[in-house]
Amino acid sequence: MMRLAVRTLRFRKGGFIATFVAVVFGTAIVMACGGLMETGIRSNVSPERLAAAPIVVTGKQSHLRPGAEDATALPERVGVPTDLVSKISSVEGVSDAIGDLTFPASILGSSGLTVAEGHNWSSAALAPYKLTSGRAPTAGQVVSTTAGTKVGDRVTYVVDGSPETFRVSGIAKGPAGHAFFSDHEARQLAGNPARFADVGVLLAPGTDVDAVKDRIKAIDGGITVSTGIDRGLAEHPGTETQRVALISIAGSFGGIAAMTMMFVVASTLALSAQHREREFALLRGIGTTPGQVRRMILGESMLVSIPAVLVGVVPGVFLGRFLFDQLGSHGVASPVVEFSQGVIPFAAGAGAAILAAIGAALIAARKSAKIKPVEALVEASLQRKWFGWIRLLFGLLFLGGGLALLIVTAAVMTGPLAGATAGPSVLCWAIGVALLGPFWTKAVLAIWRWPVQLLTRVNGRLAIRNVTARSVAMSAAVMPVMLAVGISTANLYMQTTQMDAASEAFTRDLKADTVLVSEAGMAPALVDQVRTVPGVASASAFVRSTGVIDEPRNAPFDEDGAPLLGVDAQGKDGTAPVQLTSGSLTDLTGSTVALPDYVAGKMDRRVGSDITMTLGDGTSVKLRVVATFAAERGYESIILPAKLVAAHTTDGLTKQILVRSAPGADVQPALAKVAAAHPGVQVADRDTLVAANAEDLQTQAWVNYMLVGMLIAYTAVSVVNTLVSTTLRRRREFALQRLTGSTRMQVLRMLTTESTLVTLAGITLGTLVALACLLPFSAAVSASAIPTGPLWIFLVIIGAAAVLTFGSTLVPATAALRHSPPQPTHAD
Repeated sequence: MMRLAVRTLRFRKGGFIATFVAVVFGTAIVMACGGLMETGIRSNVSPERLAAAPIVVTGKQSHLRPGAEDATALPERVGVPTDLVSKISSVEGVSDAIGDLTFPASILGSSGLTVAEGHNWSSAALAPYKLTSGRAPTAGQVVSTTAGTKVGDRVTYVVDGSPETFRVSGIAKGPAGHAFFSDHEARQLAGNPARFADVGVLLAPGTDVDAVKDRIKAIDGGITVSTGIDRGLAEHPGTETQRVALISIAGSFGGIAAMTMMFVVASTLALSAQHREREFALLRGIGTTPGQVRRMILGESMLVSIPAVLVGVVPGVFLGRFLFDQLGSHGVASPVVEFSQGVIPFAAGAGAAILAAIGAALIAARKSAKIKPVEALVEASLQRKWFGWIRLLFGLLFLGGGLALLIVTAAVMTGPLAGATAGPSVLCWAIGVALLGPFWTKAVLAIWRWPVQLLTRVNGRLAIRNVTARSVAMSAAVMPVMLAVGISTANLYMQTTQMDAASEAFTRDLKADTVLVSEAGMAPALVDQVRTVPGVASASAFVRSTGVIDEPRNAPFDEDGAPLLGVDAQGKDGTAPVQLTSGSLTDLTGSTVALPDYVAGKMDRRVGSDITMTLGDGTSVKLRVVATFAAERGYESIILPAKLVAAHTTDGLTKQILVRSAPGADVQPALAKVAAAHPGVQVADRDTLVAANAEDLQTQAWVNYMLVGMLIAYTAVSVVNTLVSTTLRRRREFALQRLTGSTRMQVLRMLTTESTLVTLAGITLGTLVALACLLPFSAAVSASAIPTGPLWIFLVIIGAAAVLTFGSTLVPATAALRHSPPQPTHAD
């Protein structure tokens, strides 16, 4: 049978090319996702500034809440207490332990601010940096690594929002973007001199690194000890959070891509087998056993899929690198991480593709191998059977899964969490509808046939009779269109709805109309200066971070932690984006907190009660509740004093100041003058603040747009494969129509009407699938069950579906009708 399978390939090029293309692109997508997964798991970052230290000690960048199963990643640099350095130095085998103070020190030049980091000079030995000229810094001096700088130059650095000028005492050779101050001055400039950013450990010659690593771990459970390639993570503490995000994206999208690939490959092979029912009937009629038919179909799929997998590796490598670069440039993945795509992603992509081909081949062969020869000949002439009981069972199971996820999304989930169940529900609905495609196709065509017939007349009646007689086969053309429309519409409008709901929740109580922003941070005294500007009714520092509520333990936040907003103490007419229900923000100083009503209710806390929190840098604080406020469900944030939040961030800076103007006052010109006196400070409007609040959502939306776009493109391959194959199979039918008097244009008009019906059926079913996901999702994330977003997105989706459908039908049909049909001959 393998010999027969090889010979068959020459005469079934169309179907095998379709399968080949589907497997190639499926392999590439799954392999690319595998590369992202491997990159996230490895997170290899080559050490630069700490390269001379065999061991690097950092703070533990996660916190396990009491009673929780999963730890929460801490977004701020935790650091190492300074008193641990002496303990590390005393460990056997350690020759020296050098603490590194790291703080923002942007360079102020003629072209503006250049982001840089400041360090204590003693930590320069960890790179190692070597002086090429000059000497070590003392008070008021700096060792520079900036190209073009000379000894004796005076350079202005912006530290903690204030500019200060230093004289260059030396030039060091090493990684650029760093400035070294004297140890005493670095402790004054650092935001938290009680903690080192990290500690580099130097070892005595011949010392066993792993043994020393174990001894240092035993000193304190709140530290992380890194060796080898892991030392690079200490230089980029945000990499750990991005690592989790990258693994999550790769895992979720890779799973969806693998399922989509299996569906596309299975539908392509099933369609190819369906088109060969007469051939299989003849084989069964001449005595071929069911096992031989199965082996032949399985052999054909292997002969096509194995070369396709090998070809798919090439675009898979480039696609994985492209996706990683895009994620890095948009802040989702750390650009300093080395992209890794080894044997495991290749095995995942190849294995998924081959398993999909084997499974699809076995499913496709099942029907053709088991039916009796006479029944096969009848079935081959016109397929009437809708589906078998196995397909019915799985179709109902997927529809049941979609219904269960719909109920959970609408009744249980709130806010951003609703996407966790709404996203998978799209696939459940789509696959369930596809498995029961003939039923849904016939139901939808029964609705559309009458208006189409009225508009198209004779050609419409002929097309409708064709579609009615071939409704089972027609479902194979409708389902890919449904899949493309349903998945793309649901995923894109989920993002637009989520972003609109988040913006609405933030802006509903936002009283600020102007905001001062600075990437280099602002001096603490600037807030008081802004308050004295004529026309300013209220001003407050505004700082963001993430924390964990430890006590009470029933806090309604998951392992991602609780969003923290830091504001200054203020009256009821202040700029804080909250609507108070009890207490007052005038007491929001020191160790205090304001809680959303829902959070306070779940924890049974009221004004005067206490809670215990772990802030973004791992510091545990006990806070007294001074106020509660109304908040949109799912978008709750914890309000803390701005100074408290800023002191426990990585850079310790305030980067935004909220300003509310008095009625009728125009304060922007006066604020612009104030900002001009502070390097890097800019005045922006309310929209900038709203955009900054939705920055994470915008990044997530962009990632989903890109990944969904890939799935849409891959699904489009299925649409083209299916429709082109189906159209070319009907060449005998077209020739018969030509012989009975139909012109080429009449046949094309009939196919245009059929394509219209296919497009309308696919768009209708796809829209219903999308609405089954979007309606409960919208109800969970916003006050309305109607999804929000621009109408043009849906118009583009259905327009693309129509173009694909009409193009994939009319282009091959035009080619098939180019030649006149053969004329019958009559014997004399």
